[in-house]
Amino acid sequence: MKATGIVRRIDDLGRVVIPKEIRRTMRIREGDPLEIFTDKDGEVIFKKYSPIGELGNFAVQYAEILSKISGHAVCITDRDVIIAVSGAPKKELLERKVSSDVENFLRDRISYELKHPEDRKYTFAENVDKYSISILTPIISDGDVIGSVIFFSPEQPQVMSDIELKLSQSAASFLGKQMEE
Repeated sequence: MKATGIVRRIDDLGRVVIPKEIRRTMRIREGDPLEIFTDKDGEVIFKKYSPIGELGNFAVQYAEILSKISGHAVCITDRDVIIAVSGAPKKELLERKVSSDVENFLRDRISYELKHPEDRKYTFAENVDKYSISILTPIISDGDVIGSVIFFSPEQPQVMSDIELKLSQSAASFLGKQMEE
């Protein structure tokens, strides 16, 4: 654990303000759920809660099946990090922060499909430029965007067929429904 040197007091309603610099660094947005942990030494720890992260092993299996069926690389993300990868080096991508491109698509609830190889290249992993998004479908659960299913291309951007688009949409819909139950 890293000390920040910032001290805040609890107000009369039991609230404490998380400083803007920490919220920005940790990508904590208004309305984001935080999980609260305590330990025997009296520490209180706030951790960003990832509903899609609860599906960990399930998401990994789902990504592997999508990749095997389609023959393309696939990843599943929550709003902040990549939680499952198949068809590409896992060590390079797994648990890496999503790019600002993905954050924008999710914030705006936008699905994306590459139409032409010459179109703008969108990356999905922070500081990794060699992969680009071919298809991105937001995962929506109880009206909230909780992540995405992404079909991606190594090296050159690749236009995919309607089959991959439907697979991505089906996967996102299924994962969203799983979180509602």
